[in-house]
Amino acid sequence: MKKIVVVFLLFITSITQAQEKIYRAEREKINDLIHTKLKVDFNFEKSQLNGEAWITLKPHFYPTNTLVLDAKSFDIHAVKINNSEAPFNYSDNEITIELGKTYTRTETYIVYIKYTAKPEEVTQQGSKFITDAKGLYFIDPLDEDPEKPTQIWTQGETESSSCWFPTIDSPNQKSSQEIYMTVPDKFVTLSNGDLISQNKNSNGTRTDYWKMDEKHAPYLFFMGVGDYSVVNDTWNGLKVDYYVEPEYEYVAKDIFGLTPEMLTFFSNLTGVPYPWDKYSQIVVRDYVSGAMENTTAVVHGEDAQQHKGALIDENKWEETIAHELFHHWFGDYVTTESWANLTVNESFATYSVYLWYQYKYGQDRADAHMESDIQTYFQSDSESKDLVRFYYKDKEHMFDPVSYHKGNAILNMLRDYLGDEAFFEGMKHYLTKHKFGTAEAHDLRIAYEEVSGKDLNWFFNQWYFGSGHINMAVSYDYNTINKTVTVNIKQLGKAFKFPLSIDVYEENGVVNRHNVWVNGDDSSFTLNFTKLPKLVNVDAKRILLGKISDRKTLEQYIYQYNNAPKYLDRKIALEEIAKEQQENKDAYNTLLKALNDSYYELQIYALQQLDLFPKHQKKDAINKVIALAQNNTKTLVKAEAIKVLGKLIDPIYRNYFLKGIESESNAVLGASLVSLYQIDKPTVLNKLKQLNEATKESLSDAIVNIYINEKDKTNLPFIANNVLKGMFLSQDKRTQNMYGEAFKWISESDNKEAIQNLTNNFVKLGQQYKKFNFDQMAVNMLNQMVYKQHQSSNTNKKELIVIIKTGMAKLIEQ
Repeated sequence: MKKIVVVFLLFITSITQAQEKIYRAEREKINDLIHTKLKVDFNFEKSQLNGEAWITLKPHFYPTNTLVLDAKSFDIHAVKINNSEAPFNYSDNEITIELGKTYTRTETYIVYIKYTAKPEEVTQQGSKFITDAKGLYFIDPLDEDPEKPTQIWTQGETESSSCWFPTIDSPNQKSSQEIYMTVPDKFVTLSNGDLISQNKNSNGTRTDYWKMDEKHAPYLFFMGVGDYSVVNDTWNGLKVDYYVEPEYEYVAKDIFGLTPEMLTFFSNLTGVPYPWDKYSQIVVRDYVSGAMENTTAVVHGEDAQQHKGALIDENKWEETIAHELFHHWFGDYVTTESWANLTVNESFATYSVYLWYQYKYGQDRADAHMESDIQTYFQSDSESKDLVRFYYKDKEHMFDPVSYHKGNAILNMLRDYLGDEAFFEGMKHYLTKHKFGTAEAHDLRIAYEEVSGKDLNWFFNQWYFGSGHINMAVSYDYNTINKTVTVNIKQLGKAFKFPLSIDVYEENGVVNRHNVWVNGDDSSFTLNFTKLPKLVNVDAKRILLGKISDRKTLEQYIYQYNNAPKYLDRKIALEEIAKEQQENKDAYNTLLKALNDSYYELQIYALQQLDLFPKHQKKDAINKVIALAQNNTKTLVKAEAIKVLGKLIDPIYRNYFLKGIESESNAVLGASLVSLYQIDKPTVLNKLKQLNEATKESLSDAIVNIYINEKDKTNLPFIANNVLKGMFLSQDKRTQNMYGEAFKWISESDNKEAIQNLTNNFVKLGQQYKKFNFDQMAVNMLNQMVYKQHQSSNTNKKELIVIIKTGMAKLIEQ
């Protein structure tokens, strides 16, 4: 499963640090699932499912005469064993069935259960961001909301498939499946495996029969129902389909179209050809997470759907598409045996994005992504957590920056230590050895040991079964007589063992690489040189998961930017150089040089840091910015350059902004609107009237900024729809403050539509993130709105207070 928003991933860690000392073992296997056959139809009035299940099982090892199945919030109508009625007890969301005889592990039996699933009565918490993990979700089932399509979809991870069919709801179980779904004929369906047949019924419904012969875990079972456009693609003769709302049919391949190339890349990379019979992706409304790797039927949240203007800039969902696809090897093909070992699913899926970016866009893009993930882990305050955790408080807490972001960086270090050939051969060996089965972190270690011949206990004990990260201070002692430099490493806190690369840069471009091992609190390495080094670069490979305190002179940072090859070398150097640009001409010139860096994110960073009011070379700097604003092929860079020109508030640049507001790129359009607004408000306000709602929503930050400055009450409903996103999902302080002011403005206003929009959004987010007490925060903020209304002179304040209190009641009732 893919994360939603880093802000909330960071927030969860602040409330889940304590690990209760309860050992979380793999679930005992008394009976094994073999096959699951379901026949289901839906009661849209009650948001319920009517189902029949035929489950084939056998004892795992020991003979048994009972079976326990998970079945949450069901009405059980009938239970049979091999066509004979069987005694059962249903309590605590489990069905305990007497089998009528003792079965051995060589004997199979079939359980039949007729039931009604009532997901609205489920109260368990679910994976990461799910408040009530209902397993089965009805979206606008009575078609009452004109802004939403009617949909049904399921979400199984971690253990919520048992909210819509009886099963042994554990990741260490595997089952093949058949599902007969009866739905209104106007709807499209999707499930795992192949669509075998479709039969229309006399009552206006249709029964679709989906079948998958290969076994997978119960949490990966999926059903999707709704009004979709299905855009067809192919890969090596297999169906590859994209299910999108009709409005997005024209861009479906712009969003998902790299999937066939990813299938080829990951098949070649793992040495295991894609092991399933199709690959479909579907976008659903009100999804409870980012995306989910249901086998052959991946579900994405609605943010995956982007219009052309956004996609021209960047497909923000590409990494999620890669992440969920790679799960079809790590997670679906080989599944974690327990949630404690989640790393064998999620760390690999997260690392797949690095691998994809490295292949598709180059090393800088991959390294920038890795650095972002590492910083997310650092900011999460998760230093006390092991990667493999047997003592977590709740299994849902495993879905955090340790399992995702830290595990990603650990795999990258393992790859560097073993070398590419051994790393990817070990990956193939692990997948092949455990195919269609389950595994744990020790199985991963053993697979890599068997391939490489190396003992890896030291690595796994330190990084998988230990906590924390490298934290070291570096100092240098130069001896010009002996022509040596001693690099001193002092580990602060926990001491790690790790290989370290050190590059010594001498004159004329000579670079000497030294590979050493650090082991203990203090380590020193004396390195020879011919001429006094221009730079000593520690962690030259930029591979370590750690914080490195390394003091260098400005001259050395300038040299590092110009000569060290890695993205992080240049980024770290620019961060220091930017601090000195006003006082040092060489620093300023280096920052100007970075405007044409080979990697676009560093170009953007240089533009953001650039001071256009220095003592020197202002004209040259502005000319370089103008060139980027006019000619850069990367629209994100062009947009940032336009923002820089906009800060000058000079009519001389008006034509650049006028050209920008006609751009197809959302980034260029947004930047141009804000910049032009500073010098020509009427033109911008007229342009805003011409934009359609979809475009305005995608430009919300820029447009809200303008609307707030205009203080035009007619725009309050639009602002209200975006306030919470800006206040709580943005990591930019300026944006947070801007939306905070907008919240105060709306709270005091007499605009009924704006009050309703803001209240509705509080209710939606409060319910969605109740697990993290956001519902309490939402109630408090709605209370603030009530207070503001009481203090106001609004003639309709009683009506507005009723709207707000109705929202509060919905949150309190949950």
